[in-house]
Amino acid sequence: MKKEFNRGAGWAFAVLGISALAGCGAPGEGGFGMGDMLLTAGATQTPAQAAETRDVYCPTVDVADGGAVIQVRGSGEAGAIRSQITLGDLARECIGQPDGSTLVRVGVEARALLGVGGSPGRYDVPVQIVVKDGSTVFASRSRRVAAAIPAGQTQTTVSIVEEGILIPAASVNSFEIEVGLGAAAGRRG
Repeated sequence: MKKEFNRGAGWAFAVLGISALAGCGAPGEGGFGMGDMLLTAGATQTPAQAAETRDVYCPTVDVADGGAVIQVRGSGEAGAIRSQITLGDLARECIGQPDGSTLVRVGVEARALLGVGGSPGRYDVPVQIVVKDGSTVFASRSRRVAAAIPAGQTQTTVSIVEEGILIPAASVNSFEIEVGLGAAAGRRG
């Protein structure tokens, strides 16, 4: 009986620990939380980076108007959706640099889904990432990844991490991060 109690208490402690970690680094708090660790395959920050990111402005990632979904419609069944690509989780990390600039990393997750008449295969996922301050664009990066949906499955997920985006010191408190599928990011004025 005592062994079962300890094992149960151990599981309860593990669940509480994971629950506590899941709350760290919520959007808008600038932390390096569980989602960021998963996004970066478990990479951690050095103590120097951790100290620099606490007071660094790091805006939430906005989705460009019309940039959240790409649909391919078939001609049958009144134009039923054959495939759809949607944005999933979005993450960002901002690290203050000694010269006053900020180094930004943006992570984008996208999901490819099959609809009526869709078939397994490779689907192109075009992602646009724009980092700007007003009309000044610091980075406009287009990336394409292939999402492979295997036979017997109806969906898959892909991730993109764009690194090395440098924000000059004059704009570190006012820049924006925007992503979109296709060429949608950066369309807003």
